[in-house]
Amino acid sequence: MKLLVFGRTGQVARELAGRCPPGMKATFLGREQADLSVPEGCAAAVRAARPDAVVNAAAWTAVDAAEADEALATLVNGTAPGAMARACAELGIPLLHLSTDYVFDGSGTRPFGPDDQTNPLNAYGRSKLAGEDAIRASGARHLVLRTSWVVSAHGTNFVRTMLRLGRERETVKVVADQIGGPTPAAAIAEALLSAARDMAAGAEGGTHHFAGAPDTSWAGFARAIMAAAGLSCRVEDIPTSAYPTAARRPLNSRLDCARFEKDFGVAQPDWRKSLAEIVATIRDAG
Repeated sequence: MKLLVFGRTGQVARELAGRCPPGMKATFLGREQADLSVPEGCAAAVRAARPDAVVNAAAWTAVDAAEADEALATLVNGTAPGAMARACAELGIPLLHLSTDYVFDGSGTRPFGPDDQTNPLNAYGRSKLAGEDAIRASGARHLVLRTSWVVSAHGTNFVRTMLRLGRERETVKVVADQIGGPTPAAAIAEALLSAARDMAAGAEGGTHHFAGAPDTSWAGFARAIMAAAGLSCRVEDIPTSAYPTAARRPLNSRLDCARFEKDFGVAQPDWRKSLAEIVATIRDAG
């Protein structure tokens, strides 16, 4: 099986590269090979590779920066995935695309289902929703996989930030009224690989959710990180209003993942089981 992956250095792309099973040949395209700000170049890359399936693990992920350049964020997160999808439709191959809980407004307390009304609060969420819409309109067989709070031992993410602050400070203030599911990038990679095999064999896709369990707050997650690392740094709860950012964040990022488990047989990962491994890998890397 030939897999074409957009993304090479991001958290999920790096996990995909280390987890491809025997019999699957994956080609990873970084910005040098496929710049998502040039959508037709991305479509050309799909046509040239003629893979069995395409995974888009690349995106504009700078949430606050998107507020100042929504046009470019939408080009990368919206127009480019649409171009990829149209090329996939031409070739009759599936596209698997990562999206986000930020397409919702975070109202209420119940988990959002895949068919719930979207209403993004910020430019990043709007750009990701534009990508979802373009993919659905393309006619390609597709999987839009929304996830949340992605963490790993690589790149810039909440775990790495908390470990740094935990070593430097006696106390850190962390938002406690945003609730969601931290999701290990390794689990996302495994889910995508499983779904790619199924979809290359003819399985249908659609819109699905995949996030870690159990739900927690950022402050609760921070405490778990400190405990896993053996750090004495104390976590002080604060409201979102006390930590202003350029982009509004949803308070409720809970995702209902039942459909993905039903259709693809992949259960929600328990982030608590992955956290110790992530922390140990970061520590060993220095």
